[in-house]
Amino acid sequence: MSKTLVAYFSASGATERLANTLADAAGGELYEIKPASPYTNADLNWNNKQSRSSVEMNDKAARPAIAVPVENMAQYDVVFVGFPIWWYEAPRIVQTFLESYDFSGKTVIPFATSGGSGMGKTASILEKSCPSAKVLPGKKLSASASMSEVSSWVKSLGL
Repeated sequence: MSKTLVAYFSASGATERLANTLADAAGGELYEIKPASPYTNADLNWNNKQSRSSVEMNDKAARPAIAVPVENMAQYDVVFVGFPIWWYEAPRIVQTFLESYDFSGKTVIPFATSGGSGMGKTASILEKSCPSAKVLPGKKLSASASMSEVSSWVKSLGL
């Protein structure tokens, strides 16, 4: 039986709610991808081109630091990686997370929340950050998705 990690970055709490439901549905352990320097409301002002989130997303090489690493990443076979969609892709801190570990032989499954945009090319972008992993296309879900909906998705993955 595979061991599952549900890693997530949540700026507003929406992705955290979904991650909790997913961890219950998949029987996984939770890990929050916490930035070493937490985001403020001003940092998340999408309308300000000088806000931290805007600057990071405009710099494809940006890799915000993570506060606390995953303990014993080697024990996990399946890693769900959750995040809010920012500018049609994952926030740069998700790439920091994926580039921090060896994902050889692991299955990585992105999941996202969004106020309106879809997953875009998120999976193909994230594949480059963990080239030794099998990265599945992933899914955008509502932060308030029901246990039934999330369980059905997990079951459809055939893991």
